[in-house]
Amino acid sequence: MALPPLVEPAAELTKEEVARYSRHLIIPDVGVDGQKRLKNAKVLVVGAGGLGSPALLYLAAAGVGTLGVVDFDVVDESNLQRQVIHGQSDVGRPKAESARDSVAEINPFVKVILHQTHLNSENALEIFRDYDLILDGTDNFATRYLVNDAAVLLGKPYVWGSIFRFEGQVSVFWEDAPDGQGLNYRDLYPEPPPPGMVPSCAEGGVLGVLCASIGSIMVTEAIKLLTGIGDPLLGRLMVYDALEMSYRTIKIRKDPESPKITELIDYEAFCGVVSTDAQQAAAGNTITPLELKHKQESGEDFLLVDVREPHEYEIVKIPGSVLIPKDRILSGEAFAELPQDKPLVLHCKSGARSAEALAALHKAGFSDAVHVGGGVLAWAREVDPSLPTY
Repeated sequence: MALPPLVEPAAELTKEEVARYSRHLIIPDVGVDGQKRLKNAKVLVVGAGGLGSPALLYLAAAGVGTLGVVDFDVVDESNLQRQVIHGQSDVGRPKAESARDSVAEINPFVKVILHQTHLNSENALEIFRDYDLILDGTDNFATRYLVNDAAVLLGKPYVWGSIFRFEGQVSVFWEDAPDGQGLNYRDLYPEPPPPGMVPSCAEGGVLGVLCASIGSIMVTEAIKLLTGIGDPLLGRLMVYDALEMSYRTIKIRKDPESPKITELIDYEAFCGVVSTDAQQAAAGNTITPLELKHKQESGEDFLLVDVREPHEYEIVKIPGSVLIPKDRILSGEAFAELPQDKPLVLHCKSGARSAEALAALHKAGFSDAVHVGGGVLAWAREVDPSLPTY
């Protein structure tokens, strides 16, 4: 069922705004009143990346009067496959500034507020406080739990989206929803997955156009909430499979065991980028790409093991490496293939997966194994810039 609109309508629409939003105004459910509410709305988008790109563009086109953008990253060429708010000339620019300029091209009547900072427990409440609605398009669990907890503490509704390879998810969370059926992200995911269990988009990839599919649904939910029309995804999880071209909706219920949120915590520690075992294994057993290069040039006898996936190995590889995916090491399946008479040097894309594999090898008795900090990306940056990166 529809909820009461989040915002009051603005006083008026100008002649120019009437012309611009005419296709909204002739929809009876939106009309002049709904468009005035959009004009008066303040929406914060966390992340100007894959989901933030289409979300910001369509929120701006829809006439949301004030858009906040939280992002401290810069545009990289690998972003352009899916982050359509940025262009080739934006490579190297702050994403927030690039997004602001694109929004201005879409709709000059929209005010854009930039928050070019790393969102954390110290600043989240202050940043969120002045907005009516939050859209969370981030790609890591630490920030997702932070956004959730800050929204709960402030009584703010937010739209959440997630993408991976060919699948996307969307839901609406609002602990203080006026229908009394409020839920938060912890009712869906009470605890984060173990470190290294769920690969990020940077590790697993994402179909670029999936961002548009999920981002547009997020904006649809935002418009419904702001104007008070339709049945929002509150208490429901929408799952989209692009390969099957199927949508399904799953009912979310309040978790009676979910602890009451009373403060913001250390979310990096709560989620863990890598496990404690991996951190301990990497301590004192990490070499740099230049040290690896020296080992190769000096003729040291060791086995260089790439723990990435086969499709990553096809993109770029460090000369002399052999491919043994991380999961085969964690399961113990690959132990019989590893030499006992020479040291092992592991690497992955950036160092997280190789640290997890390193911990498993140390436990299995390969005590002299080390890994390359920064992985193949650091090798391409510091040793061989001619190599492609991804």
